[in-house]
Amino acid sequence: MNNNHESIRIRNHPRYQELVSKQRNFVAILTAATLVPYFSFILVAAFSPHLLSLKLSPTSMISIGWPLGAAFIILAWLFTGLYILRSNGEFTRLNAELRESAQVNAALREGALA
Repeated sequence: MNNNHESIRIRNHPRYQELVSKQRNFVAILTAATLVPYFSFILVAAFSPHLLSLKLSPTSMISIGWPLGAAFIILAWLFTGLYILRSNGEFTRLNAELRESAQVNAALREGALA
């Protein structure tokens, strides 16, 4: 019962709501920035493959599709790294502040009960 009450109290804490909101927004932006180009690439490959078969230059044997595909993979890796950096920085700091606040509040309640 007490754990359930603590869980509800933490979920209603403004710092927790800030943490969840920032994480969700950041993940949504990175997800869209990854999936929109990827699915656009797939749609172009399905419905206008001649666009991806254009050569990089008149003398090149490489079509534009290869570097684009490689760029999408590299971009996904970079976005993963960006998320890890922000998660280990800002999100970890907000989480630590929330835990510290919860521990202080618990200590104060225990002192008041004693």
